[in-house]
Amino acid sequence: MNRTGIEGTAAVVTGAGRGIGAAVARALAEDGASVAVVDRDGANAKAVAAGLPGPALACPADVSDPAAVEDLTERAERELGPVGILVNVAGILRPGSALDLDDRDWAEHLAVNAGGVLHACRAVARRMVPRRSGAIVTVASNAARVPRTRLAAYAASKAAAVQYTKCLGLELAEHGIRCNVVSPGSTDTAMQRDLWADPDEGARSAIDGDLAAYRSGIPLRRIGAPEDVADAVRFLVSDRARHITLHDLYVDGGASLRG
Repeated sequence: MNRTGIEGTAAVVTGAGRGIGAAVARALAEDGASVAVVDRDGANAKAVAAGLPGPALACPADVSDPAAVEDLTERAERELGPVGILVNVAGILRPGSALDLDDRDWAEHLAVNAGGVLHACRAVARRMVPRRSGAIVTVASNAARVPRTRLAAYAASKAAAVQYTKCLGLELAEHGIRCNVVSPGSTDTAMQRDLWADPDEGARSAIDGDLAAYRSGIPLRRIGAPEDVADAVRFLVSDRARHITLHDLYVDGGASLRG
């Protein structure tokens, strides 16, 4: 029995070689999707694809390259079938002062975090439109709404990805295609741990907040797990969310104090 509308659907997940992307790929595979595992690190993409419980395809690609994204989408459609789900997770984060931010870091954040979303959405949605169905989710960040010290390029690029996804969703609604956003807060991934000099102290600081950095703590008193984000994604791409589009679901334990 198809419980969610995910079973039998081909899905493309970018940034799926580790962390949140890998958790999303697993969640969709567990629900019966065949998954194209996209990651710039080919070895990670192959390892994740090999471990999924169902048809999977490792697609090494840099989402900032539109030609590479077009090629992987064509391959996914050819080998897995019509793509009905796209989840944009690929991203980079390089902390640094807004004043000292150099042009290269700014451009690369935009190229991957926003440009990658554009390239994947464009390649996949153009194929969804004639079929008049599909679900797209962009995994952004609560930093897209809440200013963060030392994260100007990251926050700006994620804000761009959020608004692009919502504008796309508005245009695609008449074709039966839903576009939503999931915005995590601090989540236990390699990217998050790279920001912590000490894992225990870093986790405590994220939970407690940092007044000097104008950062609130996490009311639920825990760091998120990749699976928390993946569960939000699997809901939004499922038939249970068939009347939800243009939505931004925060999965941050209340850290953004979003009203």
